[in-house]
This record gives sequence, structure tokens and C-alpha cells, in this order.
Amino acid sequence: MLQCIFLLSDSGDVMLEKQLTGHWVDRSICSWFWDQSIAQGDSFKHLPVIASPTHYLFQVNREGVTFLASTQVEMPPLMAIEFLCRVADVLSEYLGGLNEDLIKDNFVIVYELLDEMIDNGFPLTTEPNVLREMIAPPNIVSKVLSVVTGNTSNMSNILPGATGSCFPWRKMDLKHTSNEVYVDLVEEMDAAINRDGVLVKCEIYGEVQVNSHLSGLPDLTLSFANTSILNDVRFHPCVRLRPWESNQILSFVPPDGQFKLMNYRIKKLKSTPIYVKPQITPDSGTCRIGLLVGIRNDPGKAIDDISVQFQLPTRVLSADLTSNYGTVNILSNKTCTWSIGRMPKDKTPSMTGTLVLETGVERLHVFPTFLVGFKIMGVALSGLKIEKLDFKNLPTRPYKGFRALTRAGQYEVRS
Repeated sequence: MLQCIFLLSDSGDVMLEKQLTGHWVDRSICSWFWDQSIAQGDSFKHLPVIASPTHYLFQVNREGVTFLASTQVEMPPLMAIEFLCRVADVLSEYLGGLNEDLIKDNFVIVYELLDEMIDNGFPLTTEPNVLREMIAPPNIVSKVLSVVTGNTSNMSNILPGATGSCFPWRKMDLKHTSNEVYVDLVEEMDAAINRDGVLVKCEIYGEVQVNSHLSGLPDLTLSFANTSILNDVRFHPCVRLRPWESNQILSFVPPDGQFKLMNYRIKKLKSTPIYVKPQITPDSGTCRIGLLVGIRNDPGKAIDDISVQFQLPTRVLSADLTSNYGTVNILSNKTCTWSIGRMPKDKTPSMTGTLVLETGVERLHVFPTFLVGFKIMGVALSGLKIEKLDFKNLPTRPYKGFRALTRAGQYEVRS
């Protein structure tokens, strides 16, 4: 049972405080948390569960906002962490992003959402589709009306019908003119390549995203061709666990609209689609830098939105960088971005240049880390494939479509 939730900014200020039970949690717990965070550095921010002198704390960090929950009673820690993740997802979806300004501008909606999502310390309604029926997302019209009428509440006076059904994520009387469902495999590749060009880590974090517009109460079955490659999976509450545990089949009654059906992770991949080869040659007071980008393993589809970004070392005074393909930009904060776009077929993109060091500095002692971005439409690099999607309880056969997308996540090349 959670007793209190705090939303903290990067500076440690308390943006929002929500007491959940009759037991009052003093705000001084945030000061203790922030002092520990400063003393222990970044490693403290990656601790999901923290034992303070008086409370157990759970934290989730998203886009510079820390979601901090506290309790003094025994409870499953994963429940608290999963709930905070769900709160962050719902707020991001409602507000069109997640940052300090958005939360401050929509205090009323954030409080209303927390009132509906948790009751007396226990999770209650966490499905976005149902929450939208109870609390209207913010828009220009609602803000103008709140100013004119003085009514700041977005709460509906009608209780959603799904709250009283055995499928609380779906209305019981849905009707659509055209029945259709789309399934997307969206994957992000995280990779780390050391200065010798050796692949140290390569993992894929994926999502099965569904956009469903089906009438009535449909029952869907989704199967994959090669589930043995999946290491970790997490399901939407609509998924029945027994069919997956016995046959690795997703059986579910879908919510209406867009939702994430499943998250998964695939570890220890052996290759990446592109390579980035940096070369840094020190000289007296200057430093020559060269960068090559090319295709390592052809995925069979065009590689788009290729970019390389890196931070110039602090002892670099200026930089003169040019490329034979794409554009190079250097920002005032010494962030360099090389935008390549689609990989050309007739040449290997390269960037060269000279870094001028500060007076008295003969050579670099800290070398940049290159962050690589790319996007590949139409292929899931993990090798996961959808085999078939079957329907029950539908009068006519709906239209169905499948897509795949792979993009770079935390893709680092060290020099």
C-alpha cells in the first residue's frame, strides 16, 4: 500500500504532492532523498527501491521528472514500480509529453488522474482508454471554457460502462462502421562498441503496439514464428497468461484504440546494421578527427535518419568539421551533430576536421563518445516475426495490417 506520491524536478523542487492514506508523509523525506542523490551521484538515480530511516521509497525517472512514492508497510516492490511507470505513461499521453512546465500548467488534470488511478494506496483504474472517458485530456477549448466559466474540472458526470464489466479496459457496446486492427512491432537497439571496434553489448527493447477498432466484444489470438528469442516480456492486463505460458500465444480481448500489447527484450545480439569508425590523431595543440559510417549487415530495407552526435571535449577551443555527405552543425554548447539521412549507395559517408585545443594543452586526455541514430522501416532486427492473427466473436472478417520498425536507442561508439 502506497502512502504518498511526490513529483520532483531536476532541481529537487516538489512539483506535486499527493497523500494517499490517512497516514501523513512529511515532505522532509524529499529533502533526505535529494541530499542522498547529490552525495551518491547518478548511481543513486538508478536505484528503484531505497530504504530511508523512516520509509521505503520507490523512484522512477522520466524526462527530468522523478516519480517518488513512499510507504512504511510491507508491499510488493514491483507493484509500486509498475504503478509509477503507468502514471508516467498516462501523464505523458495526456499532456503530450512530460516535463516540469507541462505538469505545472495542468495541475488539476494531474491530480484528477491520480485520484482515479489509485484509491487508499492501492492501484484502481490505470487503463488510458477508460481514464479518457472520465477525465477529458487538456485542449485549447477546455482551457478557454475553464477561464470563462471558472470551472477547472475536466471530470465527466457519467461513470464509464467498462468500470462495471469483467473487461474494465473496454466498453461493452462498441460499434464501428469498418472493423480493422493494426499491429506494429517497434524495436529500439541499444549497443556499446569499444574503442577497438568490438561489440560489447547489443540488446533490443521492443513493443507490440496495437490499434484496434472492432465492434462488440472480439477475442483475438496473436502468435509469433520464433518466440524462443524473447528474454523478458511484459503484458497489457488484457492478455491471458495461461495460453502464453503453455503455447506462447497471446490471447486477449483488446481495448478500443491504440495500446501497448506487450513489451519484450532480446539480449546478446551479435551484430549491428551500421558501423561507425572514429579516428582521432593528436598533434601539438590540435587534433585531427575522422569518422566513417557504413553498412555492416544489410537489413534488406533502406536505413533512414542516420545521424552521429558527440560532445566536444571541454579543452577544445574550436572545431572545423566537414563531410562528403550530409550536414554538420556545431551548437554553442559544443554539441556536434552530423545528419546523414538515408545511407547513399554510391559512397561511404565520412567526416573530417581539426579540433583546436586551448592554449597550453598539447593533447586530448578525454575523448568523445559518439551517439548514433538510425531508423529502418519494414523490418524487426531482432528476428521476431508475427505468424498470424485470428479473430472470434466478430460477424464479419475485419481488415488487419502488420508493420515493423527498428530505430537506434542508446547506441554508443567510444573512441
